[in-house]
Amino acid sequence: MTQRLVFMGSDPIALPALNAILSGECGGGVKLVAVYTQLDRARGRGKKVLPNEIKQWALEKGIEVRQPDKIGKAERLEMEALQADACLVMAYGHILSQKFIDTPLYGTWNLHTSLLPAFRGASPIQNAVIAGGNETGVSLMRLVRQMDAGPILDVEKVSIERLDTALAVEHKLSLACVPLVKRCLSGIFLGEAETVPQDEEAATYVRKLGKDDGVLNFAVEAKVLAKRINGLYPWPSARFTFQKNVIKVGLADYEETDTNLAPGTAIGLENGGLRVACSQGIVSLLKLQRAGGKMLDADAFLRGFEFPEGAVLESRSMPQLVADHHFVG
Repeated sequence: MTQRLVFMGSDPIALPALNAILSGECGGGVKLVAVYTQLDRARGRGKKVLPNEIKQWALEKGIEVRQPDKIGKAERLEMEALQADACLVMAYGHILSQKFIDTPLYGTWNLHTSLLPAFRGASPIQNAVIAGGNETGVSLMRLVRQMDAGPILDVEKVSIERLDTALAVEHKLSLACVPLVKRCLSGIFLGEAETVPQDEEAATYVRKLGKDDGVLNFAVEAKVLAKRINGLYPWPSARFTFQKNVIKVGLADYEETDTNLAPGTAIGLENGGLRVACSQGIVSLLKLQRAGGKMLDADAFLRGFEFPEGAVLESRSMPQLVADHHFVG
């Protein structure tokens, strides 16, 4: 018997799972009948209007693509007409009404890139790295109107290594979606998906990141700063200003050896990193980039840009990224 699945998403992180579904790895009877994704937008330096990677993939595979600018009654009626048995959502970018969520026979399900209830919201991957833990994961939950609050069906965990950036962890999570959907789709289509409510008291919330979140404060612990740098790569990227030059940092490590130097004091190049004093420990800036240039290993960068002896790098107050309540705005 054919099981009709609709996918809603706008980010290439979902592509491994989509390929697994289409190839029959999640059951030969699953048919992907439509893909909903965001409108084509201006991209790149040339600002050409281009489709996202989800749309490109669907068109290449001959799957119907729909791109409404919002989800309303008309789209709910379209979903009814598709006779979807289930809907799978990941990084879609549109709010869905409860009526829409309830339209598929076996419900609407969401892949969220954190171990819920931690890091509900728009930047879970970045904040998992910034938090300094050694693991995160993908949660498959039944979608509800409240943000990322639905009951959990299953999770797939991944490790966070010492020098992992958000980009590296995103790749791991993308691949982790595959065993998760392989384990769970059959139960969803049989109506046998047993979920567990989230612990609301343990919930934390994260917001959409912006360029202003990339500022650095060297008057914090070196480990805290290194994890923040790595979690903010590639967007919005950590940065500091020195002699009117804005310098991005793409990767960092840390040492727990203290110095008697003021926070922000550049110590010099060692073991491939520009070492900078913090309030506790030393942060080692491993990859650096000038405006208009390429991201370089620190030793290559410093061959064309010198920090004078005793130079103090700018520190700025770093915005809050995680809260135990919804962010306003």
